[in-house]
Amino acid sequence: MSLSDPEPNPATELAKERNRAAEERTLMAWIRTALALIGFGFGIERIVAAIHQTLGDGVNPLRLTRILGLSFVALGTLALLGAALDHNHQLQRIQRNDLVYRSRRSPALVVAYILAGLGAIAFVGILISPLVP
Repeated sequence: MSLSDPEPNPATELAKERNRAAEERTLMAWIRTALALIGFGFGIERIVAAIHQTLGDGVNPLRLTRILGLSFVALGTLALLGAALDHNHQLQRIQRNDLVYRSRRSPALVVAYILAGLGAIAFVGILISPLVP
């Protein structure tokens, strides 16, 4: 430390550590969410494949079901990537003391909207499946 560098303020450094710990907890929550989405997507796809294999061509699962399962996997993967990038950005802001509040779109809200869309697609798929020959 040179003579021109100010002495670190313990209160500021503790606040930075609390913010860093909060960022770690947030990232862990996103990891759990992403793993649940990915696991759910794989589950949907595997269950439909097993039913199709067991019952043969007598049951024609909608292609929509496979796309829905893959969509959950993709959403979970993208959510995890976005959370990791945001985590890294927030840690850099903490390190630079650039902690001025900036309004931004909530990543959780974006994932919630996409999940609502996937749920609507699943609902329509289940609704029309008895009508498809």
